[in-house]
Amino acid sequence: MSAALELARRAADEGEVPVGAVVVDADETVIGQGHNRREADSDPTAHAEMIAIARAARRRGNWRLDGARIYVTLEPCPMCAGALINARIDKVIFGCRDPKAGAVRTLYALCEDPRLNHRLEVVGGVLADGCSSILTDFFSRRRSPKIE
Repeated sequence: MSAALELARRAADEGEVPVGAVVVDADETVIGQGHNRREADSDPTAHAEMIAIARAARRRGNWRLDGARIYVTLEPCPMCAGALINARIDKVIFGCRDPKAGAVRTLYALCEDPRLNHRLEVVGGVLADGCSSILTDFFSRRRSPKIE
């Protein structure tokens, strides 16, 4: 999660919502990572998880990421939760909950839905305070009036 937090800081430095994600193999080798790039890429799908998953699949040479885990600083949204399921990732570990779009625990439980053909283990709250504070600080700075 520390690596994902560092990616979230990089996103904040670039003016992006600070979310970072890291995909690792069963032996903890990083096979994909990313941070939000929606503004830079003018792409609504350029979430940290989507970028990390795509890079992991390219590195493996296979869209199936069986045995992989993803660490992400913010609870995945419905789009990202769907991508985790479709990529066959085994486990998602997230930092803080997302009360507006959280789709693995807060608003929905997509990753554990028995009606789907693949389910993931879900672990939440890992380094939650640090993951939450980087988001809070980012939005506080964006909302505060500029003093010249």
